[in-house]
Amino acid sequence: MADNVDPKPPESDATEGKKPAWKKWLPIALLALVGAGAAGGWFYWKRAPDTKPHAEAKKPVMPQPVFQALDPFTVNLRGDGQFLQIAFSLQLAKQEDVSLLQQYLPQARSRLLMLLTAKSGEEIANTEGKQKLIAEAMLALKQPFAAGLPPIQISNIFITSFVIQ
Repeated sequence: MADNVDPKPPESDATEGKKPAWKKWLPIALLALVGAGAAGGWFYWKRAPDTKPHAEAKKPVMPQPVFQALDPFTVNLRGDGQFLQIAFSLQLAKQEDVSLLQQYLPQARSRLLMLLTAKSGEEIANTEGKQKLIAEAMLALKQPFAAGLPPIQISNIFITSFVIQ
């Protein structure tokens, strides 16, 4: 009879081939957690550009400045025999204004020449005089060069060279 005796108790036969219920669901639960984390990360990163501050997100695109340098002027000033050598650069609104200015450059130079020869050295020697000269030059150049033409859009005029003798 000793040959027929099982070394294992009868209760262990019932549980030997089966896993506990929580061990069956563990891989599925881990997969669900990883999937939820991945989906959450995807939604977070997809939404991230929209969360920038509105001032930074709606920053206007600044157009590139358009500059046109004019050849230097050498003119006799009104008064005591002084002369002025000056050069200007114009800041224009768009490239089309450059081509219009090039087309009417003799008229533009004439307007500036007439303005410059009407000045004395004392009037334009200081900073306020130069600022007034720039304002007057802008008014002279913004007038249309021919009937029916739009005025040139000048944003600013810069004095790039200035010598009085």
